[in-house]
Amino acid sequence: MKKVSIARAGAYDQLRIVEAAALVPGAGEVRVDVAFAGVNYADCVVRMGLYESAKKYVGWPITPGFEVAGTVGAVGPGVDPTLLGAEVFAVTRFGGYASQVVVPRGQVFARPARLSLAEAAAFPAVHMTAHVALFELAHPRPGERVLVHSAAGGVGSALVQLARSAGCHVTAVVGASAKVAAARALGADEVIDRATEDLWRRAEAISPRGFDVVLDANGVSTLDGSYRHTAPMGRLVVYGFHSMMPRRGGRPDWGKLALDWLRTPRFNPLSLTTTSRSVLAFNLSFLFDRTDLMESGMARLLAALEGGALRAPTITVYPFERVAEAHAALESGRTVGKLVLAM
Repeated sequence: MKKVSIARAGAYDQLRIVEAAALVPGAGEVRVDVAFAGVNYADCVVRMGLYESAKKYVGWPITPGFEVAGTVGAVGPGVDPTLLGAEVFAVTRFGGYASQVVVPRGQVFARPARLSLAEAAAFPAVHMTAHVALFELAHPRPGERVLVHSAAGGVGSALVQLARSAGCHVTAVVGASAKVAAARALGADEVIDRATEDLWRRAEAISPRGFDVVLDANGVSTLDGSYRHTAPMGRLVVYGFHSMMPRRGGRPDWGKLALDWLRTPRFNPLSLTTTSRSVLAFNLSFLFDRTDLMESGMARLLAALEGGALRAPTITVYPFERVAEAHAALESGRTVGKLVLAM
């Protein structure tokens, strides 16, 4: 088999494709022979050495990747052998940038008829992130006003669609005029183009009392404004800090990181109570032991896909050997939808 191996934190030159022994599934496990692997911004942060769960669960060297699609090549004891040859997608805590992965049976799902294998590889990580943010933490009610940052990206696209399916009024925020049409096509009621508009002035015009749910993976660049524009009894959900990361070059700017860390808002419990606002946060890579969340969340997502509330993700495919180009493109902030690697 072949896989990407990162020996130490660094830029794109650390993404090296190496040969490795074929994987053998253990009891209750499935080996997926990978056709496509999803690329997520978290993978870039892993490469830079800044992803906390990568340090906790793996260390160096590490193979990034949280999601794959392909065919079942082998099963371990206790797994139904009729799965062999089935087209599936799978969720994995790292290791996805490889021609084979081994995962527990509960992390493998039949490829939905509405998705190609390439689209299936782009589905689970961002949609599970969106599901947890919305339905496990924010619990939106029909008619509530929801603000989604980075709405044309992977998680943002899923959030816009899921919030609309919950009957909410959705305001999508994008960082470039070329992404406005994509956000509208997802069903956003309003789109704010940060490239041409004052974000918070327009947000106040759309919802003067604030937003019932704000979903923010930007971090310091918008987090303070997101909190200030959360309505009484509103919920701010934080699931990333992308604005702290570099847009080019692939290496962290340690001075900027330190400054942004100092500038990151600290939320005072006294202020939270007097303003009646809530701040919630999570990182999906620390929640793999919550199989209940995985099972119920994926069932809900697949039902939404089958019912038409979710559409196939917009994808751009890169050959496996061009993994560095995929990382550079994702870090630039110019991409729409999801990127996948073709084995």
